[in-house]
Amino acid sequence: MKQIFQSLKTGAISIENVPIPMQQKGQLLIATRKTLVSAGTERMMLDFGKGNWIQKARQQPDKVKMVLDKIRTDGLSATMDSVSSKLEQPLALGYCNIGVVIGDSGTEMGYRAGDRIVSNGKHAEVVSVPKNLCAKVPDNVTDECAAFTVLGAIGLQGIRLAQPGLGECVVVIGLGLIGLITVQLLVAQGCRVLGIDFDEAKLALARQFGAETASAQDDVVTTAYSFSRGRGVDAVLIAASTRSNDPIHDAAQMCRKRGRIILIGVTGLNLSRADFFEKELSFQVSCSYGPGRYDPAYEEHGNDYPVGYVRWTEQRNFEAVLDMMATGKLNVEPLISHRFALEDAASAYDLLTSGTPSMGIILGYTSRPEEDEPLVKAQPTGLSAVLPSGRASIIMLGAGNYAGRTLAPAFAKAGAFLDTVVSANGSNAAFIGRKYGFANVGSDDLAALRSGNANIAVIATRHNLHAAQVVAALQAGKHVFCEKPLCLTVPELDLIEKQCAESPNQLLMIGFNRRFAPHIIKMKELLDSVDAPKSFIMTVNAGEIDPTHWTQDRNIGGGRIIGEACHFVDLLRFLAGATIEEVQANTLGPHPALQVRDDKCTVTMRFANGSVGTIHYLANGNKAFPKERLEVFSGGKIIALDNFLKMTGMGWSTFKSMRLLRQSKGADACVRAFVNAVEEGKCCPIPLNEVLEISRITLQIAAQLYR
Repeated sequence: MKQIFQSLKTGAISIENVPIPMQQKGQLLIATRKTLVSAGTERMMLDFGKGNWIQKARQQPDKVKMVLDKIRTDGLSATMDSVSSKLEQPLALGYCNIGVVIGDSGTEMGYRAGDRIVSNGKHAEVVSVPKNLCAKVPDNVTDECAAFTVLGAIGLQGIRLAQPGLGECVVVIGLGLIGLITVQLLVAQGCRVLGIDFDEAKLALARQFGAETASAQDDVVTTAYSFSRGRGVDAVLIAASTRSNDPIHDAAQMCRKRGRIILIGVTGLNLSRADFFEKELSFQVSCSYGPGRYDPAYEEHGNDYPVGYVRWTEQRNFEAVLDMMATGKLNVEPLISHRFALEDAASAYDLLTSGTPSMGIILGYTSRPEEDEPLVKAQPTGLSAVLPSGRASIIMLGAGNYAGRTLAPAFAKAGAFLDTVVSANGSNAAFIGRKYGFANVGSDDLAALRSGNANIAVIATRHNLHAAQVVAALQAGKHVFCEKPLCLTVPELDLIEKQCAESPNQLLMIGFNRRFAPHIIKMKELLDSVDAPKSFIMTVNAGEIDPTHWTQDRNIGGGRIIGEACHFVDLLRFLAGATIEEVQANTLGPHPALQVRDDKCTVTMRFANGSVGTIHYLANGNKAFPKERLEVFSGGKIIALDNFLKMTGMGWSTFKSMRLLRQSKGADACVRAFVNAVEEGKCCPIPLNEVLEISRITLQIAAQLYR
């Protein structure tokens, strides 16, 4: 299928062929009929993409600070690689979609094949969208009008926050698509509305919709006071997009005492205390379509808010906007200025930034993927798949950041044939497939595993999928390289262990790359020469992650101990060279500041050879401290390693220090060792018993912390 992308590095628009997305649980698979280009948001993204590095930095000062912090901890080279990789990732555009349900994808959610649905789906021929971000379209609302629903919900949410009453005076600053829809909704609610903009054509439309108007070039504060009969307006909704602080200042000046100001668009936010203090004004930023936005429980997992407590969610706002269209109280047809076919989308975006007047730009889709037989899940890139006998060949499940930035290039460097890459949304797989030269890209993991073209399955999906995919890959006769963790539960681990016993000819490797890092190889060599127990102190300055991030969800990511701290359990197990006999874990005590506690803990391990290890995994530190520090004490000697950049020895006659120009955590060497083992018929670089031991110990640690 075709989908529109933008390069964040250059701003260029492209239409790419990508696999049709897989329908995921709780989502509808929708064949697109029309999409609407969001003039404000998408023009802003185009401007950002076309800017140089300095201009990009000025637009995102918070990101600049993150980059500087990363330079201090990881070094300049690693940081520049990371930033460049991020900018190379194309951005899928669009969030105003109207289409029809494909097949039985919505049966369990009350939808039927052919139902017309609005959603925040992308500019793509087929989209998979969570059910709470979809709404049925009334029969008398056309596809083109329905495409304005999401923008309408943005305006409606701003109105709900302002809580205007019948007869109140409300000003709308900025009469783009959202502003003009907001004007109509306010008029329908019985408000007196004053629209402000620089563009006379937009002012004329606002008057057509029942508002009074004023040019932004005039004295808008005086006009607003006259409009409100000298009292000051009750509320101001700012739908403008500008870096200027003038809209906020003007809004405060024209409000009555205790007036309300709602920011829907994007403006400068240098607020004057005097403006707000003397009138006791209320100021609030509206969050997109309404309650539920950016809440994973609502959007991704489909958990609706009870209507008795949250009357207007983003989905119910969609429905309200569609109802207004159906009754004729919201008329968006005059807002349509241009129509383009999907194939001519580049011209649409050229128009958006050309300076030529435009309003609603509709993209039309002529293909009907719901009529295809069957839906294609993988599309060849045209590369030859002739594979020399005995050569490693991979199917990579998952195309996220780590898969694209680390695993794919590592397998390519190791000489493996890149057969297929799969991602549920299809688009990530298409990008990585083109970048690294995979022969095929797809969205169906099981179909990829059933193919006989590759002998290795690389598992790099979300953590809750690992166990089932590992088992399926082993059953399909594939060797498996699983990015940590191996699984999330003990029953899953038991199932994997059982399948390994039934698949003795398949290697199972987990991505514990740190034991392959140059510093660790040298450290292991030194420690093995000391005939005495070792004491390990591993300090991980992990940094906070949003509690709502999927890695923090115990059912999806398993939490940070299972998802990341397993690395350090394995590292100490490798350096100790003995099994772990006892483990004890403690987290910081209850405190209001600790939203997540399992990522602020201390783990103590005792090994069979008398060595002991302590892992301090802490997300409550400071970025000025190294992210990973390992200290080892043994036989009157000490080794200290900071951030896999510099290692220092004390008490060693043959070793003083080892420094690398750039950080190396052993990812390439880890993959190379596995590929060599497959091609040469050798044992797995990490013995299976250690893979299972580390996984079981990590699950035990997590259980202690959660009890």
